[in-house]
Amino acid sequence: IMVVQLNELTIWMSIIGILLAAIYPFMKRYTYLPQVFLGVAFGWAIPMAFAAQTNAVPTIAWLLFLANILWTTAYDTFYAMADREDDMFAGIKSTAILFGDDDLIIIGILQVVFLIVMLLIGSQLEMSFSYYIAVVIAGLLSFYQQKIAEDREPAQCLHSFLNNNWVGATLFLGIVFHYAWVG
Repeated sequence: IMVVQLNELTIWMSIIGILLAAIYPFMKRYTYLPQVFLGVAFGWAIPMAFAAQTNAVPTIAWLLFLANILWTTAYDTFYAMADREDDMFAGIKSTAILFGDDDLIIIGILQVVFLIVMLLIGSQLEMSFSYYIAVVIAGLLSFYQQKIAEDREPAQCLHSFLNNNWVGATLFLGIVFHYAWVG
């Protein structure tokens, strides 16, 4: 009921959103990339929000969407690493299983590309120094997550997953400080 009150673009995008939400729970049975799909499903709200507000989806929305997919895939792979043995026994698929022994390397690549995209977003939006400090801190937190999970112990992988709350909080505060000083 709420969506039909919005513009036509947002209505069409909401149909995609409904499909993503409906399909996601089954992805662990059919693909080794459910973490990527989770990022797409979570992140679809980003272009939808732009469509609802501006009746368009600018490049910055797609960059934010991409950053969301990269970050979600990285942090949810840490979570999947904690459950890898149980998932393999149950026949559930995940990026942790797909990446195998290269899991930390691939997560590291995803984290670096995520941070590069966040820098590009900051540049496009002409963010101030506080934002870039936050991205650097997020990078240090990503490095810390890699160190925590280096032995691939389930509890440590879960700790790396949970540490992403600090990545999000740090980036959020960088944005808040930007607008507090600039705005």
